[in-house]
Amino acid sequence: MAAIKEQREQTDHYFSAFSALEARRALKGGSWFDATRREAMEHFGEVGFPTTRLENWKYTSVQPIARATFQLEESGGAKVSANHLEGLPFGDQVAATLVFVNGFFAASLSDLARLPGNVAAGSLAMYLGNRPDGFEHHLARYASPIENSFIALNTAFLEDGACIEFPSGTVLDKPVHVIHLTVPGSQPLMANPRTLIVAGQDVQAVVIESYVGTEGTVYFSNGVTEIYLGENSSLEHAQVQQEGSKAFSISALHTRQQRSSRLLCHNVTLGAELARNDVNCVLAGEGGECTLNGLYHTIGRQHVDNHTLMDHAKPHCSSREYYKGVLDGQSTGVFSGSILVRKDAQKTDAIQSNKNLLLSEDAVINTKPELQILADDVRCTHGATIGQLDAEAIFYMQARGISKAAARNLLTRAFANDVIGRVSFTPLRERLEATLLERLSKGWKAEEVL
Repeated sequence: MAAIKEQREQTDHYFSAFSALEARRALKGGSWFDATRREAMEHFGEVGFPTTRLENWKYTSVQPIARATFQLEESGGAKVSANHLEGLPFGDQVAATLVFVNGFFAASLSDLARLPGNVAAGSLAMYLGNRPDGFEHHLARYASPIENSFIALNTAFLEDGACIEFPSGTVLDKPVHVIHLTVPGSQPLMANPRTLIVAGQDVQAVVIESYVGTEGTVYFSNGVTEIYLGENSSLEHAQVQQEGSKAFSISALHTRQQRSSRLLCHNVTLGAELARNDVNCVLAGEGGECTLNGLYHTIGRQHVDNHTLMDHAKPHCSSREYYKGVLDGQSTGVFSGSILVRKDAQKTDAIQSNKNLLLSEDAVINTKPELQILADDVRCTHGATIGQLDAEAIFYMQARGISKAAARNLLTRAFANDVIGRVSFTPLRERLEATLLERLSKGWKAEEVL
């Protein structure tokens, strides 16, 4: 009874906020998505926040999120300027920059001038009202609200988000950059960033998502990204999380690929006090290829949890998954990666690897790679390693005049750059390398670092 009472107390606040949202939407006339919102909220009410009694949440407690009272903001409530984005946009090196503040589109901070006219990009709220036929078959279809309570919560409070549609035949030589910025006010804030990417047939494009927020403030970023990739299309997607050190970050990426499509995903997690990333990829067409690259670097008492599912639903598909973790201080990490090969998915070729580097004796990692194979003509491998820096390599470098701090940084950068080096967009790759060096050098004297 006590547990039920606590769950009700944790969810009542959100039901009150949802009732207020429904009242506002009724005044505006509502939309075709309202029924999906209500279903999502009902599901959240049934399951509540996950607990460590659930296998998928065994090593990650979200009680700090569940017990807090986060406020939700209406569109236009936050007062921000270009100063909040200092160092984030890539300028004319990208085709477009879409900025969302606390989940809402900020047109004055965005730049769509270089975007080809056939590519639709901008506010999901606008498309919900003007083009329901274009997105009704995609929105909330891949990241279903019944997947978990956080997706349900995001869907229930979905009012705006990033929407990018690449028509068939689109070849974009510059990336589209989406910036999700969280700027809380006097009260802890919950933002629900949402991104929908739809690519038709024979598309070639790159999309970058940056998740950032105000440093030193408590807030909750609950993001969901859905990607649909049509036949023979190729998409590179990078998701970089650099939330504030006191933030809570929950992220879900769900993708669906059609025949002969190629998806390359980079997931880099650097910020937040508590972070959870769920990545679910469905190879729904023959001959599809999917690659997941992941890097997480934790310091202090950070906690990062990565859960992935590679779902091989059709034959002749291949997948590659390379996740690396660098953990320092008293931080903790979790990696749980599953490969599912369905009965008809013959000739599947799947490889999964998780490697972790512990820079501190107090750092902890829990890793669990899994295979579930229902077909009989496949090639699947997985593996996980946990280790420390090579003491002999550090001694060798010190003997040649390199300080211990610099030697540690060089070896760690080499370990991490195996993932960062796979990013094709040079400005992003260089920025990630510089950010990682700064984080690794933290606490060391400047003259000791190369």
